[in-house]
Amino acid sequence: MLKPLLAVAIAGAFATASTITLAATPKLNDKQYFSQPSLDVVVFSNWYNGLFGDSKISGVELIHFGERTATNGDVRLSATPEQWDPIPTFVERKVDQASGTISATLAYPEYDFTYTITARPINNGVEITLSSPNPLPPALEGKAGFNMEFLPATYMETSFLADGKPGSFPLYPTGVKEIIGEHEPQPLATGQHLVLAPESPQKRVSVKSESLPLALYDGRAKAQNGWYVVRGLLPAGKSGTLAKWQLTASTDDNWLRAPVIGHSQVGYLPQQTKRAVIELDARATLSGDAELLRVNPDGTTTTVKKRQPEKHDNYTRYQYAVFDFSDVTTSGVYQLRYGETTTAPFSIDASVLDNAWHPTLDHYFPVQMDHMLINEAYRVWHGASHLDDALQAPVNHTHFDLYAQGPTTDTPYEPGEHIPGLNVGGWYDAGDYDIRTQTQYHTITSLVQTWEEFGLTRDTTLVDYERKYVDIHVPDGKPDLLQQIEHGSLALLAQYKAVGHAIPGIIVPDLSQYTHLGDGLTMTDNLIYDPAMSDTESDGTRSGVFDDRWAFTSKSTPLNYGSMAALAAASRALADYNPALAAECRDTAIAAWQEEAGHAPDIFKVGNTTGGGLEEEKLKAAVELLITTGDKKYQRAVKDLLPYIEGEFNRAAVIAIRALPHMDKAYAQRIRRAAQQYKPALEAATSKNPFGVTITEYGWAGNATVLQMAITQYYLHTAFPDLFDSELIYRSLDYLYGTHPDSDISFVSNVGTVSKKVAYGMNRADYSFISGAIVPGVLILKPDLPENKENWPFLWGENEYVINVGGLYLFTVNAALALAER
Repeated sequence: MLKPLLAVAIAGAFATASTITLAATPKLNDKQYFSQPSLDVVVFSNWYNGLFGDSKISGVELIHFGERTATNGDVRLSATPEQWDPIPTFVERKVDQASGTISATLAYPEYDFTYTITARPINNGVEITLSSPNPLPPALEGKAGFNMEFLPATYMETSFLADGKPGSFPLYPTGVKEIIGEHEPQPLATGQHLVLAPESPQKRVSVKSESLPLALYDGRAKAQNGWYVVRGLLPAGKSGTLAKWQLTASTDDNWLRAPVIGHSQVGYLPQQTKRAVIELDARATLSGDAELLRVNPDGTTTTVKKRQPEKHDNYTRYQYAVFDFSDVTTSGVYQLRYGETTTAPFSIDASVLDNAWHPTLDHYFPVQMDHMLINEAYRVWHGASHLDDALQAPVNHTHFDLYAQGPTTDTPYEPGEHIPGLNVGGWYDAGDYDIRTQTQYHTITSLVQTWEEFGLTRDTTLVDYERKYVDIHVPDGKPDLLQQIEHGSLALLAQYKAVGHAIPGIIVPDLSQYTHLGDGLTMTDNLIYDPAMSDTESDGTRSGVFDDRWAFTSKSTPLNYGSMAALAAASRALADYNPALAAECRDTAIAAWQEEAGHAPDIFKVGNTTGGGLEEEKLKAAVELLITTGDKKYQRAVKDLLPYIEGEFNRAAVIAIRALPHMDKAYAQRIRRAAQQYKPALEAATSKNPFGVTITEYGWAGNATVLQMAITQYYLHTAFPDLFDSELIYRSLDYLYGTHPDSDISFVSNVGTVSKKVAYGMNRADYSFISGAIVPGVLILKPDLPENKENWPFLWGENEYVINVGGLYLFTVNAALALAER
């Protein structure tokens, strides 16, 4: 009886849910997507990420009841594509307002296959037609299909119907995964009409194929970041129309997105500006008052401020209003309310920022330490990994993660030869396990600036290099900040000692290792690879297992300058803590500068692993060496770079201002003029949205930019207080802590009442977080959707932790504290 009862229950739910669905046709709006209340269909407004292949932001996409729940409606060559599987080449996109259609032409040029996807509106959705002037090439028969991917977080624990036959979406995948050329995936269901979540009035989607069968797959069996996939294979021997789908969804003409009250989940210092930014549906009416409620000890609330919020210009797809409660300075616990939305509690108090940086230094930095075992009470975060670092990368080789080796090794080592001495120091770059040198030196520089400006002596972590052991929550009598500076410096020094110059980085050679999730120790056997041994042979030091990371070693002068700048800075911070290491850092930086002065620059540029611009990196090195040594040759180098500073002041301001005490009056006058000229550009950049910060709008969200601008503001304010105030510093932290588009969540895990709990760290497969880590934040998807998913960690552009952002954050919080004390 179970199956008939289930079918009746689902059918009943479908009938009930259908009664609130209103038949309406989406309109092609002026932003060039189809829209009706509660449903938008976007057609190739975004393109696949050019750096990392498929980033789940292209093709035909659904925004359903305000959430992007389906993406990648396009031709793919497997049922459950992975991130680096083939994607088509974009040819053109056409929007025909007269006929109300959008079409996109794409191609797989290596197969000589060109096709066009056209969408036209129908009731509660679109009809999608896939056509080609020529039949499918024989090489693509049985491979090419029209896919659409649906977000597992949305559909887990719901049901589906396939030609009326019931089923349910699994919470976790089972069955055989797809292995190209070996195993076909097992579909969850097949049929010509699939209905996803028929029981849910806010999730139900119908996919109906005109002639060809559909299959429903669970892509998570192949990769943890896979989505549910609806797929229809394209027919062989046919031109013209190859596939036609009716894609529809449940809608509600009366639906309005609930207001979001953007505010700081951490709270506010009594004297700072306090602005809640209320985000409203585009069709909502701004009416009624916003309220600030004080929470009393007995659980009751008292309204302490009530007024209509001030309308602000619209931004992206939403309208905004601002509720200012800066005049409330009494210490206490508060909530904000507008309409039926009430926020989580937050504090107003002089101490709200005192501990806000502790998780980042106490947890995130230790967890990211490479070449060490990281223990925390009963938990081991990871073992002492990559002690077999590293093999010389092969020449003329382009890696899949933005590294490349040029025509020579630029080292004494042959391709594949072990380079000794690289198995020390460094942090895992991000949610993966490479040591990206550019990230390392940015992080060291931020930590040194934090030490020199604020002198943080907090000690909660034990670091034992002899045992390669780190213990979180166990003080060892040494400032944790200096220990982290030491750890980064050891990695940079190791490069100079091993090969004589900075190298782009160290990373695993193949995708099977790169996609590894979990303990970094299990990526390798920690034994040096010996090609003369079989893969089951070892002698305790070497083995025949090819699992060692590669060192990409092509010389880059900008990268070398960036590294010597970090070492010069570190030498000052470490001078009393570890004098021998400090001297080695200083001497290495001086020697590297002299070596670079003896030849033309080496400009080897690949991705984002070979340093920034030559002038930018040289300026950093010159200033840090000037501060460290006082040598006038570095002063002359800084003067020579004044035209660069003035032309790129937004990028050069911090380092230029840090040089002021070591330069002459003429330099100071030119820097002040540059600052004056920069001020209107800064004001324009931070006034384009109601949040008062610069929100980047490309494939990686912009929390790092927000923090970097806050740091720039700190230096501008301290150098020129008559020109620049400190507001942007507090506004930037408010943004990070919840005053941003899309939601009010804090983007610093474990900081603030409601903070990021699902993020792209090494533990992302567990839908978990690392305390104190910061995610990229809100990604602005074209044409107008701000997005940061808290229920799906695998969107790296929104949710991936990166170590250098931790350094920026430590500085910014302590800058805010220091200015508040002043």
